[in-house]
Parts: sequence; C-alpha cells; structure tokens
Amino acid sequence: MSTFDVLTIGNAIVDIIARCEDRFLDDNEIIKSAMNLIDAERAELLYSRMGPALEASGGSAGNTAAGVASLGGRAAYFGKVASDQLGEIFTHDIRAQGVHFQTRPLGSQPPTARSMIFVTPDGERSMNTYLGACVELGPEDVEPDVVAEARVTYFEGYLWDPPRAKDAIRDAARIAHAHGREVAMTLSDSFCVHRYRAEFLELMRSGTVDIVFANRAEVLALYETEDFEAALSALAKDCRLAAVTLSEDGSIILRGTDRVRIAAHDVARVVDTTGAGDLYAAGFLFGYTAGLPLERCGALGSLAAGIVIEQVGPRPMVSLKVEAERLGLL
Repeated sequence: MSTFDVLTIGNAIVDIIARCEDRFLDDNEIIKSAMNLIDAERAELLYSRMGPALEASGGSAGNTAAGVASLGGRAAYFGKVASDQLGEIFTHDIRAQGVHFQTRPLGSQPPTARSMIFVTPDGERSMNTYLGACVELGPEDVEPDVVAEARVTYFEGYLWDPPRAKDAIRDAARIAHAHGREVAMTLSDSFCVHRYRAEFLELMRSGTVDIVFANRAEVLALYETEDFEAALSALAKDCRLAAVTLSEDGSIILRGTDRVRIAAHDVARVVDTTGAGDLYAAGFLFGYTAGLPLERCGALGSLAAGIVIEQVGPRPMVSLKVEAERLGLL
C-alpha cells in the first residue's frame, strides 16, 4: 500500500480574486484568460486598482491536491511559501483540507506568492501572478520518502518559470520511477507552452512524464498547429496517457490508439472558471489511482471541474466525495 495517492508539486500562491468588466482589462493592459507573470511593482499597482476582493489559497497543483483530498484521496503537496501572513494562510488552508504539506518556509523575503485574478462577467479569469517565494523551490524541498510513497507525482507546467524548480521536478521523477510510480504534468497555459514547448516535448518523449493534462489551446500550441485532430494524434504518440479538456464539450482521454470521450458535467451557471482544469485533474487522478476505468476517471474530473466553476475560488466548498457518491460515481 502506498502512503499517498497523489503528490502534487507547484507554485504555492494565495489568490486575490475580484470581479471586473472587460474594459478594466483593456485599461490595465491585462491579457484576458491567461496567466501573466508580473513583478512586485506591477503587483502593487494592480492591487491598488482592484475592487473588493476575496483571498483564497490557490496555485494550480495546490488546487489539485485539495480536490483529491475532497474526494477522499490521500494527497501530499510540495510548494514554497514565506514566513509571512499569506504564507500562514496558505499553510493553514491546505492542511485543513487534509493534505500533507511540510515544505520548509523561507524567511520573510521574498514574500509568499500572490495572484491577482480578475473575473469578467463571462466567468473567464485573467491571472496576474507575482511568484515571490515560489522561485526558491528547489531540489532540497523534495521529500524522497513522500515521492516514493505516492502512486502518482503530478506537477504544473508553470514550474518551468522558476529555474531551480526544474531540478526539483527531475529529481522527483527519478525517485518516482525508481519506485515503480508514475509522473504526470499539466501544460498549465498556452503562453507557458509557447515558452517551453521544446522542453515539455522532451519530458514526454523521454518518458520523464507518463501522463499529460491539457486543454485544446495548450495542445494546439504544443504542436504549433491549428489542426486539432493532428495535435491529438501527435499527443497520443508522445505520451502514454493524456486527458484533454474541452470546456463545455467535455474531454477526450487518449491512451495509444484508444480514445474515450467524456461529457461535461451539467452546470447551472458559470461563476468563475478559476481552477477548472486543476479540479479536472484531481478527479481524474483520484479515479486513476483507485484503479477505476478511464470513463469513470473522466467523469469524476468533469464533476469536480463543474462544481468548482459554479463558485468563486479555485477549491471546492462542498465535499466532492459526497457529490460523487450521490451521482453513483463512487
């Protein structure tokens, strides 16, 4: 028996979420529906211009860990915070979800990362992220025993921005594979894919990564094409297992020549799409590590994603396990 079902590794970020009109994005030169990396000065400027905001622990991989735990899974997380107020908030929140989190914090500088997320009336989110303490995540933060005891180690593509994190990820992958475990990644964002396309392909083709999560835009960016069918075929050849999310059209799971189409979960109203892909990965990986068929894994992913976009914030406010049991998925 493994100690953990899923270990996630990512940028430990506190989200500061506010609603705005599209004009606000234009006036402040914010790229809509993307993750924009910003410096401390830009972070202070945008914060001063935000309306009323909600603070919530976030970060892509942290959200996935919280989703796994909400489904009843055993989750662990590696991510770097500082010894400051936001760091305390993040640490409390992720542990309160039942996630193992023991990464040693920094001192007070650089401060804990924060992402100012502007949600427009259509539910789309535009993220402006100051990485702060995240850039200090390194090989010394890898807990070998936790990696060895996790069925799947999952990391976010965003980690390719802070340089030392790459070494940490490669170390974790070596440990995982040495113990017969698997490694998964999410491509995170099409802009992230454009920055690191060659490296992401190398991770897949070398076998460093076994499972890939992506959305339509990210897959098209990865293969530099507008032909979605061609991109799916290439992805199926480059990794052993992949799940591609398609918003309201559900998702497609690829394994060799096999394809499994998954319907989207019925949503009454889209409130905030923040965390949708993260929670899809949570549901899928929970099912996968439990040995469920791919159809059920995808359905759990759709359920988790559907629930989180009906609320503000990237972590489920209801028990995903209860909802999955109610629908007969568990």
